[in-house]
Amino acid sequence: MKKALFVVMLMLSLFAQTVYAEEKVLRIFIWSEYMDERKMSAEFKAATGITVKIDVYENNEDMLAKLQAGGVNQYDIIVPSDYIMSTLLAQKLIQPLDHAKLPNLKNVMNRFSNTEYDPGSKYTAPWQWGSVGLMYRKDKISPDAAKSWSVIFDPSKQTGTFWLMDSVRDSMAMALMYLGYDMNSTNPQEIKKAAELLITTKNSKFCRGFKPGVGGKNDVESGAASMAIVYNGDAMRAVMADPKKLGFVIPKEGGEIWVDLMAIPAKAPHPDAAHQWINWILDPKVGAKLSNYNRYATPNQASLPYILPKDKASDEIYPGEETMKRLHFSKDLGKANRLMDEAWTRIKSR
Repeated sequence: MKKALFVVMLMLSLFAQTVYAEEKVLRIFIWSEYMDERKMSAEFKAATGITVKIDVYENNEDMLAKLQAGGVNQYDIIVPSDYIMSTLLAQKLIQPLDHAKLPNLKNVMNRFSNTEYDPGSKYTAPWQWGSVGLMYRKDKISPDAAKSWSVIFDPSKQTGTFWLMDSVRDSMAMALMYLGYDMNSTNPQEIKKAAELLITTKNSKFCRGFKPGVGGKNDVESGAASMAIVYNGDAMRAVMADPKKLGFVIPKEGGEIWVDLMAIPAKAPHPDAAHQWINWILDPKVGAKLSNYNRYATPNQASLPYILPKDKASDEIYPGEETMKRLHFSKDLGKANRLMDEAWTRIKSR
């Protein structure tokens, strides 16, 4: 009897240890090259005892598909963009935040704390914000030529190899704005014309095809391409290291501005750890370290004193009034999302 009781107690102890171990893990699903993964994971573990495990994606649509396929049970933190929030909420893929566990939420700038996509920050806290524009090599493309999307979309002005971005909303946004349309157009004819422009551009002898922003940045940096549509932070890490050869610009026709967010999937296995991560990221010095590494703008008011002075002075990272006039947010298109998806299928298949 004592032996049986000992075995039962041993099994209960092992089970408790297993549960405890599981509670000390945080699984994050995030964009690639968006944080100093090794260093930040180590610092978070030192602060909390929680081990961080990271998987990456390259666009919101891939992230959404993974959640729909079961990722909602696998991950504790995701980093979606503002425009996809309505889909995540409609499909009940994320859970409300417990603000009592997030005292550092008070550090968030007012413009990011009560937004149209998430009033009162009920479901999300901001991660970073930035833009989409054109990265180019100054030894192959003149700064004047890079000031217009015609350097990519007008065959008569194409003079260097380039990558389009492998993201439906980002690529369609640039094409729509170049044609003079609203980047959030739901007009079937305007979407069709933008798709036709991208098909023609894709088949240009100068076009290398579609790549995620990080991949396009890497090829411009290495000299394998002259230009690429990229996210500003990806570009600026390279530009600031070699400003004589590399540049980044929001062309005159316009670019995209976005906010990426931290959210907890509806069936996250470790929601308490997820709240600890969000609150830790919103610490002033931690938030500044994040932005100083990835060269995106911080949404954390309390982090600003710790941001690198040259970054705060950079119009490419913290856009001034004139640049902001050329930047536009993507919006959820409702039923017209189907038109975008159909257009993207045509673009990729032709």
